[in-house]
Amino acid sequence: MDERSALRRLAAALPAAGDDAAVVDGLVVTTDMLHETTDFPAGTTRYTAGWRSVGASLSDVAAMGAEPTAAVAAYAAPSLVETELEEFLEGARDVCASVGAEYVGGDLDTGTEFTVASTAIGEAAEPVQRSGAEPGEVVCVTGALGRTAAGLRAFEDSDVERGNDLFQFSPRVAAGSALAPHASAMMDSSDGIARSLHQLAAASGVGFDIVWSDVPVHDAVDEYATDTADRRTMATTVGEDFELVCTLPPDAVDAAREAVPGSLSIVGEVTEHGIRLDGEPLADEGYTHE
Repeated sequence: MDERSALRRLAAALPAAGDDAAVVDGLVVTTDMLHETTDFPAGTTRYTAGWRSVGASLSDVAAMGAEPTAAVAAYAAPSLVETELEEFLEGARDVCASVGAEYVGGDLDTGTEFTVASTAIGEAAEPVQRSGAEPGEVVCVTGALGRTAAGLRAFEDSDVERGNDLFQFSPRVAAGSALAPHASAMMDSSDGIARSLHQLAAASGVGFDIVWSDVPVHDAVDEYATDTADRRTMATTVGEDFELVCTLPPDAVDAAREAVPGSLSIVGEVTEHGIRLDGEPLADEGYTHE
């Protein structure tokens, strides 16, 4: 099976597993696994790896509209080097501190490839699921898309300082909490907005019409995109931007924008069926572990 087929099988067997995170007695719990070959390009510092791996789990907590409380990580590498461990710990602590959570430990092991498995927990009285979108609502995203795609290009160009900077994203915890009272459905864009829209559509039984000119694109994308088509690909399908994608009833838009000032863009509307970008079918393409 490929990754998505395996996830579908697991979801069918574990209905309590939830969406971006599982919900257990008011707690949200999520876990992620990142590998050197698929997630950490050559030149990624251990500080960035600590920030990014723990940040990915914090992003899942944010996507449920929850407040994160703590995170842990299991760290494996071919050898345990003191300076690398210290840098990883600093990155993990700093990303937790940036959203008001605490990094509380984890596990160590040796292995053939640098790998991190991170877990984050949070609290939410009414977690936001992916299944509440209704036709006639609007589709919104936080921040700007394509940051990771630009980071990957920077690493490819051996500009590791720029690549590491772009890889240290900010988990949208504050935005998730602020949107929770207003959003009908929400998730993060870790697989890219194109795939996220397909996942939201499947969960809610709806479609989407997206307007490309309304999609916010990170400034760094224009530093690396080779043409218009490449720019669109970088912003929609590369993934791992960890922004939030949500749907809002029309009468909640003003309140949501006030709650998330300057960081919420309306990119389209919820329809009965079909997922289109500027009227054309939007393919289900995005990030996959391979």
